[in-house]
Amino acid sequence: MNRTLHALALGCLLLMAACTRLPEGVHPVQGFELKRYLGEWHEVARMDHRFERGLTRVTATYSPQWKEAEGRAVFIGSSNEGRLKVSFFGPFYGAYNVIALDPDRYSMICGPDRSYFWILAREPKLDPKTLEMLIGRAKALGFATDKLIYL
Repeated sequence: MNRTLHALALGCLLLMAACTRLPEGVHPVQGFELKRYLGEWHEVARMDHRFERGLTRVTATYSPQWKEAEGRAVFIGSSNEGRLKVSFFGPFYGAYNVIALDPDRYSMICGPDRSYFWILAREPKLDPKTLEMLIGRAKALGFATDKLIYL
């Protein structure tokens, strides 16, 4: 019985750690400044997932305090590195890795593997040259950019 509980606990810890990892060969931005990241972001492109399926005009507003708790983010390492874990469901966290950033224009985010990927922008649309550049970077990092949904 004790061994079973220990194995179950270890399995849960490993699973939770896997949910906050960074895909191999992908690196978070350095020099991340939370204050410059706060505010509203619009989804420009994303991989398909059941939790966002059918949604359009998706936005996220990040603030250091909230009136309505919908999610929580915590830095995994240093606060000047764009690597966080986010939770919307109690103690379960997922990876939120900022892998490209111009805080005034765009952000490129990935999860714990290459199936979770978003391009966000400060405005509902991103200029085509910048979008093309971000897609090229994502493709070079091994993301399946041909499967992106553009919003």
